[in-house]
Amino acid sequence: MTRTLRSLAGILLIVAASVAQTAEPTIYAESFRHGSTRVTEDAFDVKLTPENASYRERIKDSRGEDRYELTVTPHVLVGGNQITLWEVKLADLRHRIYSNVLVADQEPSPDARNNLWKLDPNRFSPVPIRARRIMKVDDFYVVIQVKDLHFTPLDSPYLDSMAVQFGFTNSDPRASH
Repeated sequence: MTRTLRSLAGILLIVAASVAQTAEPTIYAESFRHGSTRVTEDAFDVKLTPENASYRERIKDSRGEDRYELTVTPHVLVGGNQITLWEVKLADLRHRIYSNVLVADQEPSPDARNNLWKLDPNRFSPVPIRARRIMKVDDFYVVIQVKDLHFTPLDSPYLDSMAVQFGFTNSDPRASH
């Protein structure tokens, strides 16, 4: 191998390694809910902005009945109107005591697996903002992934938009990724 080809091969290995290191992780967790409920499979994208800062969607069980309610709401600083993150919650419509089944443990903790529902771009957040988040709830899976986000101004911590992809499936999405 010539010296130029060896140099080129070395550069390609370094680039491949750096791309692999910057790929966002998949974080998997299981909800505290371990029932047998399955859902009607669905996938959709949500575009959030200060003008359309909240989102609400009914999620149907496998019999086609409304069973859960997905909500996405902004977290705004007290006394202000700047959005710092969005929170995703999945409430069980039959058991209102469970306002968010997208947590591994009902007690708050800094563990990433217990914070998949917080779409927080802060670099110190327990979950990287672009991580693929998979939560097993009862006998189905919820997949959440931030596809795009924008700050105004660019160097501020305040979000002016976020595009999020949601998926609801009855089969483990880790096997197909």
